[in-house]
Amino acid sequence: MGMVVGICLTGCFLTVVGVVLMYRYKIGSTYGRLEQMLSDAMDGSFTENRFDETRLSALEARWAQYLSAAGLTAKRQAEEKDKIKTLISDISHQTKTPISNISLYSELLLEQELPLEAGRYAAAMNEQAKKLNFLIAALIKMSRLETGVLALRPKRESVDKLLRKIYKELLPKAEEKGLNLILEQTGEDHWAVFDEKWTTEAVINIVENAIKYTPQGSVFLRIIEYGLFTCIQVEDTGMGIPEGECTQIFARFYRSSSAASSEGIGIGLYLAREILSEEGGYIKVSSRLGKGSVFSIYLPK
Repeated sequence: MGMVVGICLTGCFLTVVGVVLMYRYKIGSTYGRLEQMLSDAMDGSFTENRFDETRLSALEARWAQYLSAAGLTAKRQAEEKDKIKTLISDISHQTKTPISNISLYSELLLEQELPLEAGRYAAAMNEQAKKLNFLIAALIKMSRLETGVLALRPKRESVDKLLRKIYKELLPKAEEKGLNLILEQTGEDHWAVFDEKWTTEAVINIVENAIKYTPQGSVFLRIIEYGLFTCIQVEDTGMGIPEGECTQIFARFYRSSSAASSEGIGIGLYLAREILSEEGGYIKVSSRLGKGSVFSIYLPK
């Protein structure tokens, strides 16, 4: 009797062990298939398969549906990016010649002896053509950044060299307005990882704004070292920004109420933020209305 019970218990134990091992095998097999499905989706070779009606296979089926939907979404996004890329190219190509002609003809008119009123019209036409050309160029850059067409290539560069270049380029503009553009020197070398071409454009946008919105006084350029970042600070003694708008001025086409009377389209700060973000940096602003602003540009080391 005892032997029979022992045999039964052994049989039950072996059965349980067999069931557990089989279950673990199915679990492992399902996990393996799920992992393979994800790998296939990542390299673009995923195809949906048929599954049975078990709970694990139901999980596989739902995972397959998710990956198929994600793949379709990615495909549609890629198609939309291609359409935007084509549209950007068409806009750039189709508007370049008309705008160039308007600028050329208005400049030729300005070289003639014109009545006073006609001269003002020609000058206004030339100025508006320049603005239109700038706007289209800015929109193209913005679209290229947003669609990933524009690729930044950050590498270790000298921040001092970058700032000296910007200082030299914008000093005449500051002097023409009667402002002091001051580059503060530390006597040390400062380095960071950034794309020189596009970071130069981003910082120039910030410094040009400081000059533009500072009626009198000074604009200071300085470099400050932090643990993970090298910071470029642009400080001005200008009109300042209302406290409630400091978080909004980097939005696309946003213009501060304090700058409403000045010319502009509200793209420069947005572009600067996008460029810095693409290379792992960021930008902050602190300001007091009527007391000036400090823009801090953080470049990763």
